[in-house]
Amino acid sequence: MPHNKRARYRLEYKAEAVRLVRSGQSIAAVARTLGVADHTPHNWLKADERGSLASSAGKAVSAEQMKISRLRAELARVKMERDILKKPPHAPHRAPL
Repeated sequence: MPHNKRARYRLEYKAEAVRLVRSGQSIAAVARTLGVADHTPHNWLKADERGSLASSAGKAVSAEQMKISRLRAELARVKMERDILKKPPHAPHRAPL
């Protein structure tokens, strides 16, 4: 029998995801960092814009957990930048001699 329990997140957790997106991170990167589905931060962002971002029942997110989320997001961004810089620049295409 499938287990279809929906995850519930506290307002603080949702607000942190919205803050990360607004600080310039992509929605997909924030979703990966927080371990949620790609559309979830998008939905939270839309709800925040409407003013209807509401808290759900669940465990409170501590300041330490929020800091860990921020640091994970920053680490993911830095790793992506590092990987981009590791790639060799594209050489101009030359016709064979």
